[in-house]
Amino acid sequence: MYEVVGVRFKKAGKIYYFDPGEWDLQENSFVIVETTRGVEYGKVAIGRRSVDDNDVVLPLKKVLRAATEEDSIQVNQNKKDAQEALMICTEKIQEHELEMKLVDVEYTFDRNKIIFYFTADGRVDFRELVKDLAAIFRTRIELRQIGVRDEAKLLGGIGPCGRLLCCSTFLGDFEPVSIKMAKDQNLSLNPAKISGVCGRLMCCLKYENDHYEAAKQELPDIGERIELHNGKAKVVGINILSRLVQVELEEEARVLEYTLDELIEEGAISS
Repeated sequence: MYEVVGVRFKKAGKIYYFDPGEWDLQENSFVIVETTRGVEYGKVAIGRRSVDDNDVVLPLKKVLRAATEEDSIQVNQNKKDAQEALMICTEKIQEHELEMKLVDVEYTFDRNKIIFYFTADGRVDFRELVKDLAAIFRTRIELRQIGVRDEAKLLGGIGPCGRLLCCSTFLGDFEPVSIKMAKDQNLSLNPAKISGVCGRLMCCLKYENDHYEAAKQELPDIGERIELHNGKAKVVGINILSRLVQVELEEEARVLEYTLDELIEEGAISS
């Protein structure tokens, strides 16, 4: 077991574990930690707790110290400078006529590196661009190509549901989403209706998928023939969320509706 605190560096970013040492760190407080990118400023998303060895990536880095008001001022200044860097880099991209779209710019807390996030359809030769940027900013430059989902997460926006994008508000990781999930939920397969602002399948298709998969295991398939107390019947419709089954009696040519529990009681399907 390890004593850890969970630290998040962006609003909806991943949570990373750090060794709190002797620091008394409360949830929602701010800390200074050492990461693979350098010294960073983060927010405690998970207070001190013990976790299993399998949940920790070793070596576990330590929290350097609790953040101060001066650190907060430094972070705000970094954000302002990053906006200037974004405009400068955008101009340089146009000068070099590169087929890339600059999405965001970020300074590490210690200003030891500037990271430029961009999207592009393929590989981009940005060696000359890096030379120009290094000459201007006099620090390490990193250009990081990201996907359209990551772009939506960084920029934010409003989804088809009218709410702020899940990825930019609370989703730490992107989970795989497939067209099968839309089929299982009887949704329209029109790409315009099941795609998010990023152009990919909406992340929320995953939210209820486990419920639908479990229900499909319990309910009969459409077209399946079952035996009821009043005769043989054919399944003509199902309501997965309500666990309702519509059946058509073969002899009487009429449609009846049963709950899942009622079909189990009749012995039409097994529990």
